[in-house]
This record gives sequence, C-alpha cells and structure tokens, in this order.
Amino acid sequence: MAIIQISDLYKIYQESVVPVKAVNGIDISFEKGEFTAIVGPSGSGKTTFLNLVGGLDKPTKGKIVIDGTDLSQLKPKQLIDYRLNNIGFVFQAYNLIPVLTAIENVAFIMQLQGKKKNERNEIAKKLLEDVGIGEKINERPGKLSGGQQQRVSVARALASKPKFILADEPTANLDSKSTNDLLDMMQEMNKEHHITFIFSTHDQRVMDKARRIITIDDGKVVKDIMKNGK
Repeated sequence: MAIIQISDLYKIYQESVVPVKAVNGIDISFEKGEFTAIVGPSGSGKTTFLNLVGGLDKPTKGKIVIDGTDLSQLKPKQLIDYRLNNIGFVFQAYNLIPVLTAIENVAFIMQLQGKKKNERNEIAKKLLEDVGIGEKINERPGKLSGGQQQRVSVARALASKPKFILADEPTANLDSKSTNDLLDMMQEMNKEHHITFIFSTHDQRVMDKARRIITIDDGKVVKDIMKNGK
C-alpha cells in the first residue's frame, strides 16, 4: 500500500508574463520502505517537488496524501505539527544549530514534540551511535567534518520517528569517502528498519544505491525505473 499518493500536482510561479510550471501535473505514489532517487537537470523541478511532498511549500493544484492525510486540508499550524511528527528532512547544508552539541541538535526536535529531557537524550545518544558517531555527541557542528555533520542531520531526521525521510542533495558537500559511508549507513537503515528514503540528487553514487530512479524534467515525470535485484 502506498504511503504517499500524489495526484495532478502543480506548482506554478507567476514570476513573469509567462507562468513557470515548476511542477507540471505529476501523478505518482511511493511505497513504505523505498530507497528512491529523484533525478533531473538543474531547474527541472525536483527540489520543488520534494518541498511540496514535505509540506514546506504549498501546491498550486493537486493532492498529496500521506498515509491517509491530505496535506491540502491541513491548516498552517496543523501542517507544522504534521511535519514535525511525520516527516524527516536531511538538507544539503546540514542545517544544524551551531551553538548546540550533536546530541542537543538531535534532541531538539524531540523537545519540540514534548518528550522529557531524559528520554530525548537517551534516544539522541542511541541514534548518534547508530549513525556511527557516538564518540562525538558532545561536539558542536563547527568541530565536526562535513560527513559527521550530515550523520547528525540523519540522526535528527530519525529522532521524530517519521513515516519517511526526504533528503535534498545530502551528499553535495561531501567527499567520496564521506558520501559512500553515509549512503551505506542510510541503506543499512533502510534494509534493516524499513525506513523510507526519498532523495533529490545529481550524484551518481546515490543513483547507484537507489532501488528506484524517477527522472523529472520540465516539472514532469519522464521516466520511472524500478531496478531489478535490489
């Protein structure tokens, strides 16, 4: 059964005399446990698409239904709460809070959810161990490498126990070793715990790991390939 069902999705920007259709009539669904890459040239609409699916942007037209909840029917405060409790985000720029340690960054989202301090610290510590940087829990982002910061970002995304994780160009600022280590870790979490990952990416290494590749161009899905044997 589909965890995400998208119907007749449009995002149109009225930036000039000619409207720009950043997302142009997409119909697609995603199953639980997918490890999927959204690919396409710069300006193709893939990041806009990811932002719409994550509730960070509002569609001009169409429906996004996540596990039975239609995002278009939620009021702004309801949408914020829904994102907080159901969707994990991993960004290209990490988006960590510089004055907080690794464990505090991961625990912060659980603080917003109202979890008690002991519980959230215990969960955050375990998640940082799971992503391979348990020895860095008391370091601030400025003391961590790019790869380590992105692992903290993944741990933070997992902390809310989301239905799925959206990762927008998560390897763009990483070297080859950090990229491979991060992807191996995400792939292991996907296989062992059935965590759903949907990537927006230009990175061939992400595409190689993905089990499904969706190509977007001019705001439309032009190709949707499920790899065999993965």
